[in-house]
Amino acid sequence: MADTPDLTAAQTIYVLNGPNLNLLGTREPETYGHATLSDVEALCAKTAAEFGLSAHCKQSNHEGELIDLIHEARARRAVGIVINAGGYSHTSIALHDALLGVKIPTVEVHISNIHTREDFRHHSFTARAAFASICGFGLDGYRLAVNGLAARIGAKAKDKTKEKASA
Repeated sequence: MADTPDLTAAQTIYVLNGPNLNLLGTREPETYGHATLSDVEALCAKTAAEFGLSAHCKQSNHEGELIDLIHEARARRAVGIVINAGGYSHTSIALHDALLGVKIPTVEVHISNIHTREDFRHHSFTARAAFASICGFGLDGYRLAVNGLAARIGAKAKDKTKEKASA
């Protein structure tokens, strides 16, 4: 398409979702709401595009696959990572080490407020490898994470008035 920018890897953020997030919309809606993983991905793509970025969204129920995706982000020179590692946040030193190892600015996201839930959820290994952690804002936490990541890497929001004038 002529009006779709040719985005390079250097303009890409990885949005990684961990175990059970493929069940969004049906899993514990009283905690996680009714939005689906597709809704999350669409929100991230739309928000990233506001900064001239693209969102490469992936979900896996497997710790090793998430680590491979983190390594892939480095190999493809992604400018940032947004990660909701789900239950692995509280257990995976390997994800923590992978995030530290790639040296890519990372924001951790949780849909629910992990600090008001079970005690074991109060600690996050992935948070220690991220420059920011967002929890309790529901799906909007992903938008906040992309906005914060864009600010961290110096990406500026595209001027929508100029876009409308040239359309």
